[in-house]
Amino acid sequence: MRIALRSLQGLPAQYWWLWSGTLINALGGFVVPFMAIYLTVQLGYSTAFAGLAVTLYGVGNMLACLVGGILTDRLGRRPALLGAQVLAAVSMTGLGLAVDPICIGVFAFLVGAGLNAARPARAAMMADLVAPADRVRAYTLNFWAINLGFAVAPAMAGALAGNGFLWLFLANALANLLCGLIVYYKLPETSPTTTRSEARPRPRRESVLRDRFFLGFLVLTFLMAMVYQQYLVALPVQMTASGVPAAQYGLVMGLNGVAIVLLQLPIGKLTQRADPWVVLAVAALVAGIGFGLTTFASTALLYAATVVIWSVGEIANSPTSMAVVADLSPNSMRGRYQGVYNLAWGAASAVAPVLSGLAMQYAGTWLVWTACAVVGVLCAAGHLLLGRRRATAPPEPQPLPVPAVP
Repeated sequence: MRIALRSLQGLPAQYWWLWSGTLINALGGFVVPFMAIYLTVQLGYSTAFAGLAVTLYGVGNMLACLVGGILTDRLGRRPALLGAQVLAAVSMTGLGLAVDPICIGVFAFLVGAGLNAARPARAAMMADLVAPADRVRAYTLNFWAINLGFAVAPAMAGALAGNGFLWLFLANALANLLCGLIVYYKLPETSPTTTRSEARPRPRRESVLRDRFFLGFLVLTFLMAMVYQQYLVALPVQMTASGVPAAQYGLVMGLNGVAIVLLQLPIGKLTQRADPWVVLAVAALVAGIGFGLTTFASTALLYAATVVIWSVGEIANSPTSMAVVADLSPNSMRGRYQGVYNLAWGAASAVAPVLSGLAMQYAGTWLVWTACAVVGVLCAAGHLLLGRRRATAPPEPQPLPVPAVP
């Protein structure tokens, strides 16, 4: 409790409005986990169509990373965030009312776009509001709020679904809209004012891809995201093959969220002042070991132990990575950098099932877990190399502080 209270101290008041919006958004995340069930059970569509709708949601999710990042830098944080949340709310309501397959597909795509387009704006605004030394702590608290909401949302969704699935969509839409309105009316525009030393031609959109250092970091992010995706791809397959009962399977799969909620703040306290590149290296190594050990698991207890191990790596990795993106990005391109970073995770979620499926079909799950361990070691070394290179780079000018809300 003392660690939790200390983690809350020293951050600006505007940050807590942004954090509150994130928590409300996560608490209202009812629809996505129940989308396939809603389409097959409630509307009577085939599992193939449900899979197509979820795929369209994912496509909208990926495209929104880039579009949301561009709009964040060009229009400002507040308009981009409010626009994304309004789009999510409207399309969420439309999806709940739609019965035609084409309409369902369109609204599923728009829901994915609206939900993910807000992420670059939120991450960029957080970087604007918080001093560089406190960014890891700020992103740690934000990541904790997201997972706390996701842990509670399914239970709330189950209660609402008992009164009709439409209530899920309406409640989710209300949460999206409330999040956008809180940020829009309680926070100033935080796009940093350019300093004199930065008075040079504005970088073009393509310059994100010309940042070789950032691209190196992005490759490591993509590889580790591929590893973390095995939680939803290879792990269920192996647990089923091991004969783990359905009840125990559900408990093991839920351990990741429980571990994050319980361990995020204590681990965040240890990592917030450490060298971020060392933290990322240790996180990659721990995650690689955790997933690699899965090849030796055969009971629910052993699977649970591996989940806890790699969850510790995820806890250290996620907020630190977002803080690194904020530090690497030029002030005028924070939205685009965050958007491309999120795109790496989206791309991994699309590629991992295909590669893992092929590996499991032709070699077995052992190959997947061995690859996870190898990737973890390689990414740990890669982060250390990037950290050494970063240490020798010249310092970048800092943005002018954001004025406080009167």
